[in-house]
Amino acid sequence: MVSADQLLKNQIIHKAWEDPSFKERLLSNPKAAIKELLGISIPDHVELTTQEETKDHFILVIPPNPAEILPTDNVQRFFW
Repeated sequence: MVSADQLLKNQIIHKAWEDPSFKERLLSNPKAAIKELLGISIPDHVELTTQEETKDHFILVIPPNPAEILPTDNVQRFFW
């Protein structure tokens, strides 16, 4: 089963593949491009970086270790 998070990411990726001008906006200003596409406002305290993979350049994203995230640390988290 695909999560809602992954569905949103897939929508963004497919739009970037289909629309070169959207892809340019996504790479230069990802928050504005995502708001334009999905109507989702990403909070100012959330940093969002986009980078394009190529056939010779891959990106491995290491998410936060769940064991190191305390639910009582009073830090507001952002979820898609």
